[in-house]
Amino acid sequence: MVSIIWRDRLIGNLTLDQLRVLVTVSDAGSFSAAGRSLGRVQSAISQAVKTLEETQGIDLFDRTSQKPTLTAVGRVLVDQARAVLASADRFEAIAAGTRMGLEPALTLAIDPLVPTAPLIDSLRALRDTFSDLPVSFSTEGVGGAERRLRDHSASLAFCLLLPSVPDDLMAYPLMDLNLMPVAAADHPLVRLGRKLHRADLEAHVQLVLSDAHGNDGPSYGVIGSRIWRFVDLGRRLDFLLAGFGWCKMPPFVIEPYLKGGRLVKLDISDEGISPTGTLPVYAVHVRNRPLGRAGSWLLEDLRKRLIK
Repeated sequence: MVSIIWRDRLIGNLTLDQLRVLVTVSDAGSFSAAGRSLGRVQSAISQAVKTLEETQGIDLFDRTSQKPTLTAVGRVLVDQARAVLASADRFEAIAAGTRMGLEPALTLAIDPLVPTAPLIDSLRALRDTFSDLPVSFSTEGVGGAERRLRDHSASLAFCLLLPSVPDDLMAYPLMDLNLMPVAAADHPLVRLGRKLHRADLEAHVQLVLSDAHGNDGPSYGVIGSRIWRFVDLGRRLDFLLAGFGWCKMPPFVIEPYLKGGRLVKLDISDEGISPTGTLPVYAVHVRNRPLGRAGSWLLEDLRKRLIK
């Protein structure tokens, strides 16, 4: 029955069945062993290989010895046949999943300040549960994850939404994020050795995460006009460690540098100048574009892991 299913499917002048026979002969070691594996007589296996050779105008097997062996081109094409068969299997799996309510693909976007560590276990479990689901994952500049939701290039985002959740989005709280004001140990702000006031901070460069598309948008926690803008968290960390400015960073990024003495927490006199309260991290999708089966599963699994 399996051989009949594959036999009717054509790729140009190839059939998937011919490719399956070729791979099975290579794996089994002989035409007769391939016939037993596929439940066919040896003559049918030989004819399938012969037809494939004739349509392609090449010899896949060297028949000068008692046991046919793959030619050089045959060895290369066996690998190609495996890839084609794997793609065909994946094609069918995605189609079957869609019939059962599974989205054809899941695209995820994450803002730079959001830690990826909590996502790892859930993404691994998602992969194990929906092994044939294509999943893409991208990190974005500030506001980028939200923008990707609206232009339909992401179906689920993990991000901060400031100052509030927009009406067109559905947001599910996942965790709270703390940001800590820090500077390099040899930075002038650290050398002051006292509580810092607005004028102290305004006199020095602030390293700010920005929108990758150059959109200014609202500025939260930005003090003064001496600003260097960065799209990714890692690059900003490099310049922070090099002493070019100060900024607020999530503890999960800077903890090793605080312990090692390369970074120092800044003591700011007025909480209103640079608030250090927690910020909510959300899982978000567009309200009129509900999550599919896999997206809903991922969201539920992640919330179970994070919300105790």
